[in-house]
Amino acid sequence: MDKHEARELAIETLYALDFNDQILNSPDLTNLPGKNEAEMKELSEEVLFYARYLITGVLSHIEEIDNMISKYSINRPLDKINIVDRNVLRISVFSLLFEKDLHPSIVINEAVKLSQEMSTDVTYKFINGILDAISKKEISR
Repeated sequence: MDKHEARELAIETLYALDFNDQILNSPDLTNLPGKNEAEMKELSEEVLFYARYLITGVLSHIEEIDNMISKYSINRPLDKINIVDRNVLRISVFSLLFEKDLHPSIVINEAVKLSQEMSTDVTYKFINGILDAISKKEISR
């Protein structure tokens, strides 16, 4: 399974929900926002399953995740973080907290890669710094 593709899909979906102020509304994930029926059929079952796992995990723990991001994003309030970056952080914090089989360095490297691909070139440093601090101060493995 391509977990990177699933993470991209999860970020795209959370972005659409966030952009449309739907992130707190328990959305129906049968068809993902931003994907039409043909695009949904092109996705493998494994990618869809993992993407939905990430999305529902983030949505189920959104308050805890957002509070943690806010705690470590000292100079930038959550609502001032670019929407793509905010959702890269959300998925990554979820993974750090709840996917115990993933080493923090893997989560952070993947977040940096996603940020470089989907956002601006300089924000990956911001994401790296926040996730590194969270993994060192909040995560006991």
